[in-house]
Amino acid sequence: MNPIDQMQTFVRVVEAGSISKAAEQLDTAKSAVSRKLSELEQRLNVTLLKRTTRRQTLTEAGERYYQQCLRLLDDIAEIEAQISDAEAALSGRIRISAPLTFGLQHLSPVLHAFRQQYPGIQLDIDFNDRRVDLIEDGFDLAVRIGRLPDSSLIARRLSTTRVLLCGSPDYFAQHGLPKTPTDLLDGHQRLQYRTAAEQWHFKDHNEETQHIDLPVLMVANNGNFLCDAAICGQGLIMMPDFICYQAIRDGRLISILEDFMPDRELGIYAVYPGTRHLSERVRVMIEFLSEYFSGESPWSLS
Repeated sequence: MNPIDQMQTFVRVVEAGSISKAAEQLDTAKSAVSRKLSELEQRLNVTLLKRTTRRQTLTEAGERYYQQCLRLLDDIAEIEAQISDAEAALSGRIRISAPLTFGLQHLSPVLHAFRQQYPGIQLDIDFNDRRVDLIEDGFDLAVRIGRLPDSSLIARRLSTTRVLLCGSPDYFAQHGLPKTPTDLLDGHQRLQYRTAAEQWHFKDHNEETQHIDLPVLMVANNGNFLCDAAICGQGLIMMPDFICYQAIRDGRLISILEDFMPDRELGIYAVYPGTRHLSERVRVMIEFLSEYFSGESPWSLS
């Protein structure tokens, strides 16, 4: 019986939301997780979790024990980090969540460079545009793009990106080059990212907001695919510059109406749970990312 191991298992079950998900994240059998939880409750002579086939909820005692476990496990992690030598501290696994297109185009090089410098660290990366729950899904770190809502997460700004409205030279030759947002209503079509807003928003020179709703020619959940479709002249895209910058540089796409899009800059962040001790390997990863993306970004068009 290992009380610390039982605590760690209990915390993972609480944060994962189920024994099955906890077992998957711990890479162990569901029966082993269930046994440890039962042994813990027997040892404490108290029910920590109310479990049904549909859900689990913390009892009052379970909530108090969970909070105490968090503090104790953080203290243990801090003590071990202080006495570990550098080689031991920079080993183990980092679970990372990152957006698909940004991850493949711009995060891959820095991750490969990180692994060369720190070969003892294993990277477990989920390239996916879905917004994960870092604690519930068991991630150490996430790269996120946009305006971050208030939360218990701590964010480190890495870089910025600008949202641009683009079309191909052939498309504008056929449909005309818009000079104002209302010109878009004269026969233009858009290529839509699946989770993006249904209307495009602009500001005129009087700072009045204009809402433009265009016919949607195509919907997809991948920015690279939509960028290629725009290059082929199939419609207009509104995309971050880190996706379409190369096509703009070589003339395959033209950015329009930038004077009517003053609030299109978005931050790119490394975020991590504020309720957790930050391990040395994750701290080093964040510093590595920050240094790599410092200065002018590779996708800058200025």
